[in-house]
Amino acid sequence: MAIITLNNNSLSSVTALPAGVGGKVLQVVSVTKDSTFTTTSSSFVDVTGLTASITPSSASNKIAVFYNVSLSNTTSTAATLTRLLRDSTPISIGASGTGVQASGHVAVYNYNQGNVSISYLDSPSTTSATTYKVQLSTESSNTATLNRGQLTSDYGLTASSITLMEVSA
Repeated sequence: MAIITLNNNSLSSVTALPAGVGGKVLQVVSVTKDSTFTTTSSSFVDVTGLTASITPSSASNKIAVFYNVSLSNTTSTAATLTRLLRDSTPISIGASGTGVQASGHVAVYNYNQGNVSISYLDSPSTTSATTYKVQLSTESSNTATLNRGQLTSDYGLTASSITLMEVSA
């Protein structure tokens, strides 16, 4: 039987990838939420069940964050905003100014559903457990709903997810 070596080291003595081997996915964490969530808040609130944690193996590694949410609203003209947080810090948001900083938004008309899909490459610079979560807010105190349309209670049932991938430097 052949013994596999890396840079002339036995496998048990390899502690890092050789130079120039960055960009590999080292671990994946994914959470799917198939139940509904509603809010009437014009301030951002955490979406229960759309939180994922990952512990990077190196402070120089990056975390690729992907989330996809399906949203509806009780009025035909209101926007529903989403925001991504690393621990308590908003990330992947628009520039500061007079408007509300968000990661994404959807304006759904005639009570239909709309999807928001975000991908973001984060540099948390830590080896501590790091939590990413999705938040929602709605315009003008209307009711924003995740994973369901507004026409009836069982109309357009969907699922939303957040996925984290540690990528080697």
